[in-house]
Amino acid sequence: MKDNHFTTKLEIIGINPFVFLPEEVLNAIFKASGKNKSPIPVKGTVNGREFRQNLMKYLGEWRLYINFTMLKDSPKRIGEIIEVSVEYDDSDRSVPIHPELDRAIKENPVALKNFENLIPSRKLELVRYINNLKTEESIRRNIDKIIRHLKGETDFFGKIIKNKE
Repeated sequence: MKDNHFTTKLEIIGINPFVFLPEEVLNAIFKASGKNKSPIPVKGTVNGREFRQNLMKYLGEWRLYINFTMLKDSPKRIGEIIEVSVEYDDSDRSVPIHPELDRAIKENPVALKNFENLIPSRKLELVRYINNLKTEESIRRNIDKIIRHLKGETDFFGKIIKNKE
């Protein structure tokens, strides 16, 4: 191992390919990030290909999950020895909220309260969903759908929620 570069065997847990990091690399990432709780944003390379990912602790062990964009056909390559470099990534990973979604949420107190109470990953999911739409019509239509959902009127897919008595 040289600095944060190492070779390791690609493993799998459930359907998720991953690698364990050497203790020295983990300790360097903990020191650089100032934390040892998951998730920790990292960047690096797998077999020379750049990635940005989160280092995760699962079942008491730290893992770097290896997805398709990091390593082509990764689930079919379990047991293969791969080259990895990894370091703490302090770049801004925030995703800006679409101005129309932001306005719509802030105009409705119930939607705003419910949005603020969502777990961070669910908030990000809604923000990314709108950011990935192309036409103004689909953006407007889906913002309306999100607001109805946040107000408790519909599930996320637009089905009306019936009152339970």
